[in-house]
Amino acid sequence: MDCKKALAEANGNMEEAIEYLRKKGQKVSAQRADREAKQGIIVAFIGENGKKAVALELNCETDFVARNEEFQANAEAFAKLAFESNVSDAAAFRELPYEGITVAKQLETLVGKIGEKIDVSKINIMETAGQIVSYIHPGSQLAVLVDFEGALKNDEVGKDVAMQIAAMSPIATRREEVDASVLEKEREIAKELLINEGKPADIAEKAAEGKIRRFFEERVLLEQKFVKDGSVTVAQYLKQSGEPSVNTFKRLQLGEH
Repeated sequence: MDCKKALAEANGNMEEAIEYLRKKGQKVSAQRADREAKQGIIVAFIGENGKKAVALELNCETDFVARNEEFQANAEAFAKLAFESNVSDAAAFRELPYEGITVAKQLETLVGKIGEKIDVSKINIMETAGQIVSYIHPGSQLAVLVDFEGALKNDEVGKDVAMQIAAMSPIATRREEVDASVLEKEREIAKELLINEGKPADIAEKAAEGKIRRFFEERVLLEQKFVKDGSVTVAQYLKQSGEPSVNTFKRLQLGEH
């Protein structure tokens, strides 16, 4: 109906009708600028050789719009554009050319068609000398990119590790990557709890180190118990499978920045 009205306003002139719709998009976009766009999807685009990948978050106001085919198609196209242009800054990305206009103008067009605030909020680019595996959790609200140290012989192993990251939300690949301030905070909390339980300070100090070891087992990827076989860690699972270890990973949750 919007297209029919645009053509009527433009007396059948296609170019003028398109311009009419773009102006409508600008108007609606301005009206909804202060609205919160907390829904949406995260999509990934990975190169054929597995050396580079992009994860992009496209936001809207409602889950209903997030399931819209045109909305999803634009998210996929934007991820490919970010991959090809190597632009990860959202503001700079909006200024990129897109099908004869800019990404910003395309977003305005979508806003005019759909009637909700729509924006690109997050772009993550990963490159490696090894191999990248991507995983999108059903519902497209959670994405994982995993950088392996070398080529995988079995892609299912890579998917297993990506799903582990999605499920267990590690904060680092190796314990030495955990921020010292995070460890100190965990250590102090553990000591205080033990002292409050009546433990002497020196005993509490030693026992707190045991809690730090458990913290590593819970929050560090390679030290986590493998979700499909709790008898081995992720590091042991990769070694037993004859696959390379993990360099790093990125876990993107819808709405988290």
